[in-house]
Formats: sequence, C-alpha cells, structure tokens
Amino acid sequence: MSEHFVILPILIQAFVAVVLMFTWQHSTYHRAISILGNSISVLFSTFLFVQIFNHGPMAFQAGSWAAPYGITFIADTLSATLILLSQIAGLAVSIFTTTAVIGQRQRFGYFAIYHFLLMGLAGAFIAGDLFNLYVWFELIIICSFVLLTLGGRRIQIEGAVKYFTLNMLASIIFLTAIALLYGATGTLNFAELSIIVPNLENQNYVQLIAVIFFTGFGIKAGVFPLYFWLPASYHAPPTTISAIFAGLLTKVGVYALIRIFTLIFVVEGFNQQLILSTAVLTMLSGGLGALVQKNMVKAFSYLIICHIGYMIAGLGLASEDGLSGAIYYMIHDIIAKTNLFLIAGVIIRMTQSDQIDSMGGVLNKFPRYALLFGITLFSLVGVPPLSGFWPKISLFKAALQIENAPLINWGMTLAFIFATFITLVVIVRIWNQAIAKESVATETSTFEQMTKQERAPYWLSIVLLTLFTLGIGFGAEFFGQLTQRIAHELLNPVAYIRAVGLIIH
Repeated sequence: MSEHFVILPILIQAFVAVVLMFTWQHSTYHRAISILGNSISVLFSTFLFVQIFNHGPMAFQAGSWAAPYGITFIADTLSATLILLSQIAGLAVSIFTTTAVIGQRQRFGYFAIYHFLLMGLAGAFIAGDLFNLYVWFELIIICSFVLLTLGGRRIQIEGAVKYFTLNMLASIIFLTAIALLYGATGTLNFAELSIIVPNLENQNYVQLIAVIFFTGFGIKAGVFPLYFWLPASYHAPPTTISAIFAGLLTKVGVYALIRIFTLIFVVEGFNQQLILSTAVLTMLSGGLGALVQKNMVKAFSYLIICHIGYMIAGLGLASEDGLSGAIYYMIHDIIAKTNLFLIAGVIIRMTQSDQIDSMGGVLNKFPRYALLFGITLFSLVGVPPLSGFWPKISLFKAALQIENAPLINWGMTLAFIFATFITLVVIVRIWNQAIAKESVATETSTFEQMTKQERAPYWLSIVLLTLFTLGIGFGAEFFGQLTQRIAHELLNPVAYIRAVGLIIH
C-alpha cells in the first residue's frame, strides 16, 4: 500500500470542509455533503486499519524529507484504530445533526468547522513528532471553541471562556515541555526521542520534563484536579456538539499521554506513583461529582471524568494487561460516550427538561428508544457481556499482578470497584427517574410533534452507535486480541521506529 494512504483521513476531512466553505450560501446541501464525506472517510479509515493490522506501522514523510528532519506522519495499530473510531463517531453525529442543528447555526458554518475538527483529530492521532502534535492540538482547540460559542447564548459564552482558558494553559505547559525536551535532545521526532531520552545523563531533568508533559496533557484529558472546565463547558452547547466533545476530545489527551509515556518516558518510580494517584483521584472526584448532579448532561460530564481515570490507571499499571485494558476502555468509551450525549439530547426533547427529577415517560411512550438507551447506559456500568465489562477484567488483572506492591494491588482494585459502583448508582437513578418513571408533563413534547421522517436521523445515529457498542461487547475475543497487540506494540516500539526510517543501534 502507498504510504500516502496514511494521510488520507486528514485530506478527506480537509476537502469536505473546503467544499462546505465554498457552499456557504447553500446550507441546504451541507447535511448531505457532511454525511457523504464522513461515509467516505469511514471507508478509507477502515481500509487503512486493515492494512496496518495486516502489515504493521506505516509512515509518510511530508515533502520527502527523511526523519527526523521532516514532518512525519505515522499510523500504527493504535492510531489506525482511533482514527477509524473517530470517523465512525463523526458519521453518527453528522446523521444526528441533520435534524438537531438549526438552520442559523448551519449558516454560521457549523458543518465546515465540524469537519476541520475531525481533521484535527485525525492529524493528532498520526502525528509523528511533538511540534506537529502541538499544531493539531491547537486546531482542535480553535474549532471546538467556535463550536462551543456558535449560537451566542450566555451559557455557551461562559462555558467557552472556561474551556478556552484551561486548554490554553495546557497548551502553554505543553509548549514549555516541548522547548525543554528539544533543548535537551535536539529533536522532537517521537521515534528519535525514544532512542535518545533513555540515554541522557541527567535523568532527573528528564523526570521534570515528564511531569510537565503529564500536567499539560492531563488538563486536556480532564484528570484531577484541573478537570472543572469540562462539566462547566460540555453542558453549554447543544448535545450534538457535546457528543463529539465527550466521545473524542478528552481521548486525544489520553492518547497523547499513552504515546509519550510508552515511547519516550518510562512509567516507573515517581512517574508511576503520580499517574496512579491521579487516576484514583480522578475516578473518585468524577464519580462523586456525577452522584450529586441534577442536570443530566452535567451528570454525564462528570462520568466522563470518572471513566478517564480507568484509562489513566491502565497506563500507570505499566503492563500489557494494564495498557490493553486502557485501550479497550478507550475504544468502548469513544462510542458509548458519543451515543450517551446523543441520547441525552433526545431524552431532553422527549421530556422537555434537562433536570433528571423532572423527566419521565420515555419507557411508556417510546419503548424502542428506551431499549437503545438501556443498552448504552448499562454498557457504561460494565454489565456483562456489554462493552464496558471486558476492559475492567484486564485492569483488575493488571492491578492484582503487580508484585510486592499491596498498596497498588488493593488500592487500584478498590478504586475500580468504587468507580463502577458509583456509575451504577448514577445510571440506575437516571433510568428510574428519566426513562422508567411516569411522565409528569401534561403538554405534548417537541419530539412527539415531529414526524417519523424528522425523527429518522435520531434513530439511525443512535442505532448505529448502539450496534457498535454491542459489537465491542460481543466481539470481546477480537477486541481483546486487538488491544493486546496494541499494548505489545506500545511496550516494544521497534516496528514503530523502523517504520519512521530510523535504525536502533
């Protein structure tokens, strides 16, 4: 396969965004262009995934400048998997958007900005050097900030200010860490850094840089204690926009942490203590935050934080089982969280309220929708054999297998149990109050007033993501093998380094 296929996900999304900009005055075409563009992107991303899965990592050197001097794009199994999942989630949101996004937001360029965001996500997943990764992060921040403010409501502006402020702080910290690392090594190429950094004499300085990177990426991922921007901003825009944020944006931060702490820095000693303690506090604070929320979208936002803790914990456990559990959980979470926020938008339309205690009537009036909602909600809890169950097996196994570390063994196990229990309590409350309870509303909801044709995009997008959720659960053998392979590649990056064109001495 030609190395140029590596950058196709970026090029397709860029082309669709440009086409949408040239049809700015014809917003009636935007829905069809968006769905068609994302459908094509899903097909090419699937092809890329199959090729990488069968033949190993593949790199593209921009301008034919050999690494480490040029801009490197590289797709390994992790990158290809996340690109495919992001395009699938993007397609589902595009379908949902055909009904959910009002014409005014379309005329302000919603679809063009949305596809630039998807382009930024794809670029971040295949970036082969730190500065390139920084550029894609900035594109993601700019696009997400515009989407947050689109519509100009006061609550959106307030949420966007908090979002932008903390993410810009994270970018400044990230850029500072880049400068320090470049000063110490003279390169920013991931593959070359993986060779140089372990051989630096001043490992205390390397430790300091690692902590700075963890802080910058940790803010973007939404870990404790600088996570408060997430629930303060994700409830502000329409749930269509929140869905793509919930499913993908924080995962870019997690991806960056996994990439640099397996390829460049070592997870041991202080690094391991920092990552594991942060993971525990993230699970605890996110779970308790979700428990006290009365607004459905805010409760789901805190669950994002809580479940980010699982992924960070898998990284901190520093074993193939731990990393496999973290990657498996990320795969599950991308699809489930995107669907969760789409579902929240539909429930709010059905019940005319975003307050959990004021909802109800969904099970009686819309039983088919209630079934789809239930699958996603209880997948988040990890009810076997649904998708949230299997990664926890790997995480529990990894936590208990660490030798001569009873504090980690039982501390992490109890944290996983606590986070699962809190998620169960929150989900059962939402199911009982928002779905199973009898409706208290006397007026006909806007959802009931819609025709079947108008509801069809809601149904199709939620069905698509629910089927993928079921596939991740019932296809546990394949996904278990996939994530074990990814974990092995991360801990043994020889093929990654050789694909870039560097030689390990």
